Amino acid sequence: MNKKEQNREKMEEDPSYWWYEAFSPAPSRKNPPGEKKMLTVIAYDICDDKRLHKIAKICEDYGVRVQFSVFECFLEELELEELWEKLLAEINPKEDRIVAYKIDARLAKEIKTAGTMVCSEKVICFLV
Repeated sequence: MNKKEQNREKMEEDPSYWWYEAFSPAPSRKNPPGEKKMLTVIAYDICDDKRLHKIAKICEDYGVRVQFSVFECFLEELELEELWEKLLAEINPKEDRIVAYKIDARLAKEIKTAGTMVCSEKVICFLV
């Protein structure tokens, strides 16, 4: 029995077989996309309203607001460094404070939450 006949038999057994034949899974990669991303929690206490607004806008570009002054961001190391540099450029170190907590994937799965969450006004995606 040749390959074409084998495929025909498999399609008769399972009508969805053609899908898997046409779109075989991609070969596994050493580093799949997003594998190097780590949950980073950014928290801040900013004294000046103008600086506070700027810091919030910067954080909205990198993550999701979970409290008024706390963002959760899934970032690779270079993205975190870029975010950190932008934040440092906006704060007054004598009055303000920012902190970034890096949480590995194993520990991120164990995070517990309760109650409501403040939603960001920024649209993350559109569903059509």
